[in-house]
Formats: sequence, structure tokens, C-alpha cells
Amino acid sequence: MTLPRDLEMMDRAFALAEHGRGRTCPNPFVGCVIADADGALVGEGWTQPAGGSHAEVVALAMAGDRARGGTAWVTLEPCNHHGRTPPCSQALLDAGIARLVYALSDPNPVAIGGGTMLAEAGVEVVPDAAVDRARQQHEIFLHGIATGRPFVILKTATSLDGRIADHSGTSQWITSPSTRARGHELRREVDAVLVGSATALADDPSLTVRLPGWDGPQPRRVVLDRRGRTSGADLKLFTDGLAPTTVLDTPDPAAALAALWDLGVHSVLVEGGAGVAGAFVAAGLVDRYVLHLGNVLLGEGLGALSTRVALPDAPRLRLVSAELSGDDVVLTAYPRTP
Repeated sequence: MTLPRDLEMMDRAFALAEHGRGRTCPNPFVGCVIADADGALVGEGWTQPAGGSHAEVVALAMAGDRARGGTAWVTLEPCNHHGRTPPCSQALLDAGIARLVYALSDPNPVAIGGGTMLAEAGVEVVPDAAVDRARQQHEIFLHGIATGRPFVILKTATSLDGRIADHSGTSQWITSPSTRARGHELRREVDAVLVGSATALADDPSLTVRLPGWDGPQPRRVVLDRRGRTSGADLKLFTDGLAPTTVLDTPDPAAALAALWDLGVHSVLVEGGAGVAGAFVAAGLVDRYVLHLGNVLLGEGLGALSTRVALPDAPRLRLVSAELSGDDVVLTAYPRTP
């Protein structure tokens, strides 16, 4: 049975998990809190980069012998298999945990069964204690398990009337510095950032995470270039050495995603331009939309999507948040499913 304190401790575990966002692929970023038999907090942790300790092991190391007879709260069911590290379910059992509360059952067929194993060993197990919140936090991981393709975030930065550049092609800067920083937070979250060859040639972007204090991995830079336009070009993507760059000679979003999945990419941020963004939308391959609206009106200019859609066939979105960012607006939405 889920108790009021379980929800409080799960809140803490979700907050801890965020320390691992953008650092743990292909593993989910998980948080764990441990209390001793008297209810005092004795351990906490989050998943380390791939090959490092999982959240439960980090928290158990902090708790030491005080974990015996205690409770563990975890944002995802403890794994039950030997991968790069031993199973977390066995670590919890060996530590003497008497009660386990986890937010969501693990759908990974390789790792499932940790909760069942612990229950059969006599541990009180409370499964699926915060399903909706866990699904949101683990959406990239869960999407990969379900579909076998990368999770796609489309980010646009437009004027209030939907232009990504003015009539002369000028696009810097439509949004404010604070909103552009939010774009870097999105880059931090993903394994790859993708643009088309026209954007690469026109803007010469670095496509890296530039946030104060960020010491995590840089996303792979990806250019869709079916005509080889960037071959031999003197671009930061090829010369700065800050992150790997992959050029794909296909205009097909599905083919690009399949190639990136084979490279170990589980999440992609599509940053443009209009042709690439339109292709992903038309193919129905955008899983989350993040729309940055600058506080300017441009009138004639380049639209965010270079595609034609009849109104009856236009994709409808489910808006989940609208936030002010200085004088800009940031909208987050998901495809509306039938």
C-alpha cells in the first residue's frame, strides 16, 4: 500500500534523478532514496553515466549497514539482469532492504523482474506508485523500448507570427538570451542534434551545449545532406573537435532515425531548417514539440515548416505547458493521438 510518506520520498527520488538527465544513455536516469528501519534518511543517489553505478547502488553505498530493515524508493523498478553492472534487485536484497516502493515497472524485457524477485524473497514491494510522473520523466527511455527508434524533439524559434527569419533571411536573434539558453537545455537532454545542410552552411552552428557548469557529454551533431553540399566545407561541425559529427545522405527522416539508432542514438533534437522540420512533421515522427515564440512580428519571411498541409489533415497537438521566458513564450506540446 502506498503511504503519504511514499509520495514525499518519491518526490525526492524524482528530483535526484534529474541530476542524470542527458548523462546516462542508453540507461534511464533513475533516482533512489533509502531510509533506515526507524525512517531516518540514510542514503540517496542517481544513475551514473553508462558503465557506472545505478541509483540504487549509489544510495546503498551511502547508507551502508543502516539500509538493513529499511525502505528504498526508486523511480523505476530495479533491474534484474547482469549488464555492465550487477542487478540492482540483488544489491537491495543483499543490503537487507525490507520494503521497496518503485514508481513504474520496467518495460525492458532484458531487465524486468526485479520487483517480483524481491517480493518472492520476502521484501514488501509496492509497485507502480507514481506511474504518470515516471512515464513523463522516462519518456525517452520508454519510447526507445516501445519503438526501437530515437525519441524526436522538434524545437523551433519563431516570431509571434511564425517566421524563423525575416524577408532577407536574417534570423539572429528572434528570441532572447534566456530563451536561447533553454535551447541549450534541450541539447543537454538528447544524444544528437540534427539540422539540414542549408542551415549548416548558412549559420555555421556548433550545435553544442553551452551552459555554465555543464560537464556532461556533448550531443552528436547530425547533418542531413543528400547532395553532399557540406563536403569539404570549412564548418565548425567539422573543425572544432567538440563533438562527433555525422553526415547522412538521405532526406528521409525515418531512414535517418534508423541510422542514428544503429549508432546508439536514443534521442534527437531537430533544430531546422524549415525543410527538415517540415519533413519530420509530415512523416509523423515528432514526439515532442518545443516552440519558442519571440516577442516580435516579422510579416513577410520564412515560415517554420516548409511543407504544405491541408487543414483537415493538419496534425493536432496536445499543449501541456505555456511559459513566459522573459518577453518570449515557450510552448511544449505532444502529438494528439486519436
